[in-house]
Amino acid sequence: MSLEQQILQFVITGITVGSTYALIGIGFNIIYNATEIINFAQGEFVMLGGMLTVFGMNVLRLPLLLAALLAIAMVAVFGLLLDVLAIRPLKNASPITLIIITIGASISTRGASSLIWGKEPYRIPAFTGNDPIPFFGAVVQPQSLWIIGVVFAIVIALRQFFSHTLTGKAMVASAVQPRAARLVGIDTSYMVLLSFALSGAVGAVAGIVIAPISLVTYDMGVMLGLKGFCAAIVGGLGHPFGVIMGGISLGVLESLGAGFISSGYKDAIAFVILLLMLFFRPQGILGKGRGERV
Repeated sequence: MSLEQQILQFVITGITVGSTYALIGIGFNIIYNATEIINFAQGEFVMLGGMLTVFGMNVLRLPLLLAALLAIAMVAVFGLLLDVLAIRPLKNASPITLIIITIGASISTRGASSLIWGKEPYRIPAFTGNDPIPFFGAVVQPQSLWIIGVVFAIVIALRQFFSHTLTGKAMVASAVQPRAARLVGIDTSYMVLLSFALSGAVGAVAGIVIAPISLVTYDMGVMLGLKGFCAAIVGGLGHPFGVIMGGISLGVLESLGAGFISSGYKDAIAFVILLLMLFFRPQGILGKGRGERV
């Protein structure tokens, strides 16, 4: 394989991985836009999406599609419970306290998952086979196309939801001006509840689509959640399309660094980029001030 083909292969791999980070970062954005809370349990939503799909297929003997839909619904309910049981009772607490609560929820969920499913890895079959697709001397896995397509489909769907539905507009209003939203009759608590459910569902989708190309383990959410957070910060926290740019940028740079320098530096690259972004452009690539709300 020539140097050009190697670079192309690394870029394709990076786009796939970066799209995963972007999908997780979208979940961060949904809750941040509604509450200004950074939900560090987002990675566990991803893990639960994969694990519950495996459970549905292996234990309940459901086909992949039904198992995935069940997993998405169950993780959405988990998001609701996180808000009702952990966030809402302390809604007047400082943002730092609420962030610590989400970290505690992440640790608890990960511990419970290790007890329920054990520490062995699981795998979900690819949606449309494993035969690679040749592409100018490189290869593309069919599941990579699913990941990229799902990311853009979810971003477009969320854009339409927030811009063209009454519920979506109510969520935006509750996030931008909670007091004014309450005065016109919007139940802001319900909107926050909905944001946690929606974030859980998006996280579950991320876990399901990446499972065929990576192993599903009880602790997979830790690093994926941090990378998704990096994607959201780099792209512009709260900006729907910025998180895609941030995620893909991180994925491509990670892949090139792992290919040409050392795979041992792969994880460090994302965090170095995050630190540089926080130093020189804390609002992110597309962010403006506090960041545009979806």
